[in-house]
Amino acid sequence: MNGIPRVAFFTDSFHEINGVAHTSRHFDAFARRRRLPFLNVHAGPTTAYSEDGPVCTAELARTGFGFQLEQDMSFDLSFLRHRSRVRAHVQKFGADLVHITGPSDVGILGALIAHDLKLPLVASWHTNIHEFGARRLTKMLKFLPAPMVRKMAGVAEESVILPLSLRYYQLGKVLLAPNPELVSMLQERTSRPTFLMQRGVDTEFFSPEKRLRTSSEVIIGYVGRLSPEKSVRTLRDIEQALVATGIDNFRFLVVGDGHERAWLEENIERVECTGVLRGEPLAEAYANMDIFAFPSATDTYGNVVLEAMASGVPPVVTSGGGPKYLVNHGVTGLVSPDQQAFLDNVVALAKDPNLLERMRIRAREFALCRYWHRIFEQVYDAYQYCLHLPAPAATRSLPAAERTIA
Repeated sequence: MNGIPRVAFFTDSFHEINGVAHTSRHFDAFARRRRLPFLNVHAGPTTAYSEDGPVCTAELARTGFGFQLEQDMSFDLSFLRHRSRVRAHVQKFGADLVHITGPSDVGILGALIAHDLKLPLVASWHTNIHEFGARRLTKMLKFLPAPMVRKMAGVAEESVILPLSLRYYQLGKVLLAPNPELVSMLQERTSRPTFLMQRGVDTEFFSPEKRLRTSSEVIIGYVGRLSPEKSVRTLRDIEQALVATGIDNFRFLVVGDGHERAWLEENIERVECTGVLRGEPLAEAYANMDIFAFPSATDTYGNVVLEAMASGVPPVVTSGGGPKYLVNHGVTGLVSPDQQAFLDNVVALAKDPNLLERMRIRAREFALCRYWHRIFEQVYDAYQYCLHLPAPAATRSLPAAERTIA
């Protein structure tokens, strides 16, 4: 085999609204721009196969035989019925390796086909499934005494879900992870070479220039799933902290949907929940915010944090998970070691318009350097490492039209 690897990419999400889908769509677009041999396998409304030059797409329909993970995400227990069909697609495509994005029905299918065809497997970690599962378990068992629930959730996270996840990722010959903390953890606990796979942002689409509002009120924003593992109920605590400090010229702009939406609307007085936004309405929503409050401690990267920064909105994040690696504390935003610090940081920004303005400028400057094409070039370097090949110049050649696009 010579030249650029032929990649069969099995992604957990593609059409949905989440970080994996967002990254996967950009990866597909990168392959199309570079004319790279790329087979994109994902779930969709129908089962279909198409070819567009060197880029092929195998979309697979799910059935209702399974369980729902989120409002727009499910796990189909009968998904392996696609195995022979997809194996034939991968053979016809002539894949050199298989890349999976997680332990979903699509990911398991990809791992099995890699085994069937004796192809090397690359696995990227996108979601802290152990933390996700523990928080869902906590919500399910809320009728029990709180100390008992915490103990049960802790045991499930550390002794059951995380070890099983790591066993799954040991199937990979090479692993990818979105932040340095996860790179170290995976390399240490799986004994697999692990590379950094961060995220980029489109700084023309997400831009301060799309700010439309002129009012003086402070808009505190959130974008993402409204689910327990995102700790979105912290937004009510922020409201209470602002009122207690004497600040009353503020409101919340919450973009997204999920099981917690009804609770937020019932328990936060000054909140507008828009539901899911796409395209220009989403970019305008970001640009019209003043502070981006992101209380999640389970996100492995934080695409929405980077989109907020590109829009000139300084974020307040926790010290858990990946978003802390995006924020230079006190310069581009604020990192909070605990719940009280998170509330204090939002209050501090709401009270200091000069600090807010300085951070707006620096947050935007940081985002201007986060290019998607560089991220995916590094992924191809990991592919070459997996295949023990020298990195070809072809993945490094950047078309002139792309040099101005972040």
